[in-house]
Amino acid sequence: MVARIYRPAKTAMQSGKAKTDRWVLEYEPEKPREVEPLMGYTSSRDMRSQIRLFFDTREDAVEYATRNGIAYRVFEPHETERRKISYSDNFRFDRSQPWTH
Repeated sequence: MVARIYRPAKTAMQSGKAKTDRWVLEYEPEKPREVEPLMGYTSSRDMRSQIRLFFDTREDAVEYATRNGIAYRVFEPHETERRKISYSDNFRFDRSQPWTH
């Protein structure tokens, strides 16, 4: 069973970077999820899908996986360039383009 080591992206509901500095080790699904026909619940017989381990650095997660004999794949995060624009810049008098609706 192969584990994934990655740093999660921020959720769509958060504007800050909370909980994005930790690295996560979780197992890839071994069996597909099943839909229970009577109630419509989604279930899985894969117990390892419930395990999520958090680490401060990528090296700590890799060391844990190698020490315990876990096959792993590391996914590097995609860093985006952050623009530093404040709200008041929308109304500056020396804008390159005039502000209109």
